Amino acid sequence: MPGPRQRGPPTGRPGARDTLKGVTSKQLRNPVGGHVPVAGGLSSVGLTYAREMGAETVQVFVANPRGWATPVGSPRQDEEFRAACAAESIPAYVHAPYLINFGSHTEATVEKSVESLRHSLRRGREIGALGVVVHTGSATGGRERSVALQQVREHLLPLLDELTHDDDPYLLLESTAGQGASLCSRTWDFGPYFEALDAHPKLGVCLDTCHIYAAGHDLTGPSGMHQTLDLLVDTVGTGRLKLIHANDSKDVVGAHKDRHENIGSGHIGEDPFRALMTHPATEGVPLVIETPGGKEGHAADVERLKKLRDG
Repeated sequence: MPGPRQRGPPTGRPGARDTLKGVTSKQLRNPVGGHVPVAGGLSSVGLTYAREMGAETVQVFVANPRGWATPVGSPRQDEEFRAACAAESIPAYVHAPYLINFGSHTEATVEKSVESLRHSLRRGREIGALGVVVHTGSATGGRERSVALQQVREHLLPLLDELTHDDDPYLLLESTAGQGASLCSRTWDFGPYFEALDAHPKLGVCLDTCHIYAAGHDLTGPSGMHQTLDLLVDTVGTGRLKLIHANDSKDVVGAHKDRHENIGSGHIGEDPFRALMTHPATEGVPLVIETPGGKEGHAADVERLKKLRDG
């Protein structure tokens, strides 16, 4: 794999830019919110849902998460969303479509992945998002991990190099639960992925608690969460953890199953989430839930995490 190009260091404290595109983040150690539906209006539907669930941060889709379409969006809704997030100091994030896989052996999938992620990054800037979350993908077709990672470098690094505007979002890598030939599931797997992308200054991590638990990191016990976060920092360095998907797990540790559960109702339990919000690496990092239960369940999970944070 070619040697790293010279780039500047990552900027900003963990989880936030020095200025959030003119938005000053709430003075909260960890803003808590959730992924919100936006069908019918990014601002009118998405932010209404966010307010009703008591969200201090939001995550949205800007395209069908299970398709390749790249819709242009509504300029009026974009501006209303951006202005409201600024006025209410709500950090916003975009989740890219699930189909994206830069390690695929299928050329068409890789080409569509480039187009789809470029769209999510552009739309992220247009709506004032701080980061765009993308799954790290897998080495399909029986190919070696090194070959897949070289392909990640070839197609993903140019997209990172296009992020030259001051208000461009970070690209946040989200590891998987370890199914199949996953390229990144354990904390140390982020190492080769970051190396393939020259540890680009616009590169960050979105840590999903369910995924990392399912992949084999036991977050329970008196030090499980802190040990896992220590391993992550040792691998990618300080300041790279930008977002946390706070999800409990329906399955036991190491099950390699991506099945989210409400906070405190799964195998992770409440205590690790309390510990999560005391680790130095999570200072200022927002927590987004992606749990079952609809609006009522989401509101309950947001409130539960706030109590764990503030209690």
